[in-house]
Amino acid sequence: MRKPILLASLALVILATAASASDLTERNKAVARRVFEDVLSQGKLEAVDELYAPDFVNHELRGDVPLKEDRESTRGWRAAFPNLEMKVEKLLAEGDLVSVVWLARGVNTGDGKGLHATGKSIEVRGVTVWRIVDGKIKEEWSAFDKLAVLQQLGLMPAVKP
Repeated sequence: MRKPILLASLALVILATAASASDLTERNKAVARRVFEDVLSQGKLEAVDELYAPDFVNHELRGDVPLKEDRESTRGWRAAFPNLEMKVEKLLAEGDLVSVVWLARGVNTGDGKGLHATGKSIEVRGVTVWRIVDGKIKEEWSAFDKLAVLQQLGLMPAVKP
């Protein structure tokens, strides 16, 4: 007699845990979308404090970058490309990780990131993976073709295949 009640209780716990994990995944995806829509595309840098943990680290190829430097990098890209549009193409999440395949477009009409205004357009695709804990981004790994950006701006010769 007790076995069916125990199994039913266990089934409810499993369903509640799965629903909770699904809710967490959707909340993490929403954080990622806000970064691309609000911070990167619209330049609302004040949202960084709401979306990123104070001890955030961007694991760049050349070393780890803390939140303050990462924010300045974003400010530099926005200065170089005031009309920058960052479009989310694919968004995948599992556990505390969210992966975003994105497409960036903009015209280099300002100075920033060591670039002087060229008036030329860029289009580049990249991938970002974030670890999100308690609704805040704690870690980042990103990759995009920086050489292609320089070539599109006419700052590096294009290499023919």
